[in-house]
Amino acid sequence: MPPTRGRPIALKLLILLMVPLLSLVGLWAFAAGLTGGDGLRLLAINELATNLATPSERVNIELQNERLTSVEFLVTAEGAAKLAKQRGETDRAVTAFRNLSKNLRDLSPEMTVQLTALNGKLDQLVDVRREVDGTAVAPLDVIDGYSQIVDASFRMYDAMVLVPDMALYQQAKAVTMLGEAKDVLSRERAVIAIVLARGRVEDREREAFTGMVATRRLLYTQALSHLDGNLRGPYGKMAASPVYKEFLEAEDGIRGQAATTGLPATAATWPIDAQNLWKTVERNQAAAVRDITERVTPAAIGMLIKIGVAGGVGLIAVIASIMLSLRFRKRLVRELAGLRDAATDLAEVRLTGLVRRLRTNVSAPTPAEVAPVVVKTHTSEVDDIVKAFNDVQSTAVQAAVSQARLRHGVSQVFVNLARRNQSLLHRQLLQLDSMERATEEPEALADLFKLDHLTTRMRRHAESLIILSDQAPGRSWRNPVPILDVMRAAVAEVEEYERVEVLQPPPVSLLGATVTDVAHLLAELVENATLFSPPQTRVDVRSSVTSHGLMIEIEDRGLGLPRVELDELNERLSKLPEFDLAQSDRLGLFVVGRLAARHGVKVTLAPSPYGGLTAMVALPAALLADQPALSGR
Repeated sequence: MPPTRGRPIALKLLILLMVPLLSLVGLWAFAAGLTGGDGLRLLAINELATNLATPSERVNIELQNERLTSVEFLVTAEGAAKLAKQRGETDRAVTAFRNLSKNLRDLSPEMTVQLTALNGKLDQLVDVRREVDGTAVAPLDVIDGYSQIVDASFRMYDAMVLVPDMALYQQAKAVTMLGEAKDVLSRERAVIAIVLARGRVEDREREAFTGMVATRRLLYTQALSHLDGNLRGPYGKMAASPVYKEFLEAEDGIRGQAATTGLPATAATWPIDAQNLWKTVERNQAAAVRDITERVTPAAIGMLIKIGVAGGVGLIAVIASIMLSLRFRKRLVRELAGLRDAATDLAEVRLTGLVRRLRTNVSAPTPAEVAPVVVKTHTSEVDDIVKAFNDVQSTAVQAAVSQARLRHGVSQVFVNLARRNQSLLHRQLLQLDSMERATEEPEALADLFKLDHLTTRMRRHAESLIILSDQAPGRSWRNPVPILDVMRAAVAEVEEYERVEVLQPPPVSLLGATVTDVAHLLAELVENATLFSPPQTRVDVRSSVTSHGLMIEIEDRGLGLPRVELDELNERLSKLPEFDLAQSDRLGLFVVGRLAARHGVKVTLAPSPYGGLTAMVALPAALLADQPALSGR
């Protein structure tokens, strides 16, 4: 439909969004990966290095020394004074680390988690030392105890080096990996002490040492592949040095030794080889950490300068965009808000009320019910939408009226057919009753009783069609009927009535006008109980007087229903249901719901202690007679 007045909404949206989009895209395409928070975070790394990384590295060094001293004490039973002195050094380093780290604020969630984990591991140092003092622990277990503490510090370093500058991150991550390789070297030194003290390599030590060697060499190789020339230079020299080659030969020698063979003559130099390499690695690691820390501040300052320039230009563009957008926003929002309110009124009030009225009255809609939607608008597209809503309203009203008339016609067809069947079935029941009285042969009488029961069930199904059409069955009683007779009549309309046991009810009666509907309601529930429970089980029908009337419980021993489906059924039974042809498999529940709503009866389904379901029917006191009475038509 071509626009009839005003400017097109596409043009307005183009003017509204063009400047903000162009300015914001140009701004954030340049600075999307560079935020002020990233620059400040880089600057904060210096503080973390001073108050966290450096003291924790000091702790690691002292723990590595204590690990070696503890293992030597275990395998030689000598050096208690040296061990005590080393523990003092470790405790001082731990105290300094905790004093500095507890003053840090605004840590990232990852850093907080890893710092907490490291402090938890440091608390376990007392247990490791206690095991060493007892001298009953295996040396490899001591190595593992210290290693767990050191590993926690490296996980903290991993969280610390998560910097926004990718090149700087790769270098920092590589330096951290070299630190881990250094700690693995410390573990190897401890294993060498065990081997020399025993004079042979046990299977467990060889297996553990082999894993350490593989891990150290892998970490070393991966780290060097990421380091730039300045950081890689000292490590490249170390790899070509005789000190490193001699230690590689020592590693290979220990891995190849068996428990049944003694150590080679070169074993005496293994601790010296490890000590020489350790000094070189410590020196290189300290230089690498210092170099990485010095690179952080220039990178952060450069990032903040870029952010400042981009932010200033972007701020001007954003302000211009906002001012231009606000100029067109007010009018467009007013039009759309009016359209929204009119559409909401049409959908939630007018059409809903019309559909509700058509359920009971299929007369033609009044002019007020089909009044067109009116919205004051200056935009052609919005005006076209208003006209489209009016067309939709007209089509929806016609469809609703047609459907209501169709439903009314179908309902009348159901009622007419059901009334005819009801009349024929009533005559058939009278004929069967006459034949039963005139027959004395047991076999013929049993067949007549079966036909009588089948006809009774057919009559109930015919009455169900009348009830679904919101009509009342033709049968009625003038006088109150004992509730026992009502329940027996309901059971008599069920195919497997032999499985149903009606327990003695209280001496109360039901008003005659409600007997047919209540009996029909109970029959539907009893039939459901027999259909959805094993044929060898029984169905119990109990009743008791309550302060609000009479409670009837129908309990089966079936499989029950899931809680979600049970809640859905109870929700449907709690209000007047509208018959849905798509759910004809639960026709009985629709009938129960309509009968319950007609007389104010509350029907609830609940799990049974036997595993099936219990249908609880609460008859209000208004349906009960003041005193028991004989049943009669």
